[in-house]
Amino acid sequence: MDKRKCAIGVFDSGLGGLTVVKEIMKQLPNENIVYFGDTARVPYGTKSKEAIVRFSKENVSFLLKHNVKMIVVACNSSSSFALSSLRKKFSLPIVGVIEPGAKKACAVTKNKKIGVIATSATIQSQKYFQMIKKISKRVTVRSQACPLFVPLAEEGWFSQKPTYGIAKEYLSVMIKSKIDTLILGCTHYPLFKKVIGSVMGKKVFLVDSAKEVAREVKDILKKMDLENSLSNEGRYQFFVSDKPQHFKDLAKRFLGCPIKNIKKV
Repeated sequence: MDKRKCAIGVFDSGLGGLTVVKEIMKQLPNENIVYFGDTARVPYGTKSKEAIVRFSKENVSFLLKHNVKMIVVACNSSSSFALSSLRKKFSLPIVGVIEPGAKKACAVTKNKKIGVIATSATIQSQKYFQMIKKISKRVTVRSQACPLFVPLAEEGWFSQKPTYGIAKEYLSVMIKSKIDTLILGCTHYPLFKKVIGSVMGKKVFLVDSAKEVAREVKDILKKMDLENSLSNEGRYQFFVSDKPQHFKDLAKRFLGCPIKNIKKV
């Protein structure tokens, strides 16, 4: 089989990775995609490093059964703790979500004050802090764990009154720090753009890693001559480890369109 026709494999702990899938669909409409959401073990952000690494390796092994040409780790917790292990174990290109977001934030900040909101695991790993400092030593980084955002997203509570209250509580430290750029350091968080933007104000630029990841995927496929120019429209498959109907019901809000091919594994 021509390698260009092979799918891009994407995994996340649950629904959040669909924000990355949406951007890949938009920027690379010819590409086939196989998505795995580990909904039985969501969220990863509260798990140990050892558990996250093990889950991530299992997810890649599953996707490889579907003959994928590339892996996108659409989970900040997995990108924080498992990316290097995955790259050592597997030979195909593997893209994480941290570096693309950090690069974008450093490029757009004017006052050199960047905020990062993410899961507890991602914040504890300090991967965003390390990557931002690697890109620019002049930047000040303020981090805040927002563990309740993932379960809120998984329940579809994107803009309810309690969500606003929780966002105000989490983001108060960012407002005090006078950041001008905020990285949404979890693939679930773009679903709260309206709420976060309202709390932070129009002067704060929100970095959606999903868009930056899709750009990096496009660049890598082009460099490796793996772009699918052999078909006019991509085909999509979705797999979950639990609650396929719940996933299907909420996926439309993540993708902006309904999904059909979904299986529990």
